[in-house]
Amino acid sequence: MTRLASLVRRPWIWSFVAALTVWAATILFTGGASTVGLSQAALTFAAFSILVGIGQMFVITLGPGNIDLCVPATMTLAGTVALKFMNVDNSMILPGLIVAIGIGVAVGIGNYALIKLLQIPPIIATLSMSFIVQSTAIWTNRGLRIKPPEVLAKFTTETTAGIPNVAFVALVLSVLAFILLQKTVYGRWIAAIGQSIRAARMAGIPVDGTRFITYILCAVLAAICGYLLASFSGGAALNMGSEYLLMSIAVVVIGGTAVAGGDSNVPGIWGRRCSCSWSCRCSTPTAPAPEFGSS
Repeated sequence: MTRLASLVRRPWIWSFVAALTVWAATILFTGGASTVGLSQAALTFAAFSILVGIGQMFVITLGPGNIDLCVPATMTLAGTVALKFMNVDNSMILPGLIVAIGIGVAVGIGNYALIKLLQIPPIIATLSMSFIVQSTAIWTNRGLRIKPPEVLAKFTTETTAGIPNVAFVALVLSVLAFILLQKTVYGRWIAAIGQSIRAARMAGIPVDGTRFITYILCAVLAAICGYLLASFSGGAALNMGSEYLLMSIAVVVIGGTAVAGGDSNVPGIWGRRCSCSWSCRCSTPTAPAPEFGSS
């Protein structure tokens, strides 16, 4: 009973209860048809939201006013430039990923430079940066839709042991994020800054450096998501990141992370996003589930 009570008090448990409830309702609603396919599709689309959600969670944990509205534009630019750089060449997959991560680092630096140097709120700084990044993506794309390398396209659309490969990527990064937040000094610094930035400064925590790294981390995760999403979709589109702005915030807040900062919740992001994905699939039961290969 003590363990059960302790489990119930955890903020992330209810998002998983909701996810399992919606999943069960989906099976009942569809009569069990295409259960595996629907579950795989839900996990796949959830994985992309989880990736950007983790990055947004780091930023929101920093405290009130901290948010990154440049996530969609970062995804678009990273996906566009990476695919153009790889040019359908399988040998360029890893360099393409490095290019995408480099774009994320550059965007993160730009975001915090506007916040710190111009002394403007993060919501205004990141929104302004998004216009610059999106304009760069439009100039780079020029109406072209370059296909991803075949090996990368197969990786993002296939499954391993019945689980989408992109879900495994999201899981690995989620575990790393959890360890970073719960087991490292950096994670304690973020929580301290979110609880009281003034107290954190008095305690000797490098507030500016920690916030700087956090905004870069958020942009890098958005760039990785854009890299994978562009490959999954068969090419980068200028609007491919638009739906992930509010989604990246919603999965964090509803997943149990404190809006006021100082308290993060990685598992809750999974529960919240999976419940949303399954409910969306349930609302369109006649739509065929995407076909996944296996590796």
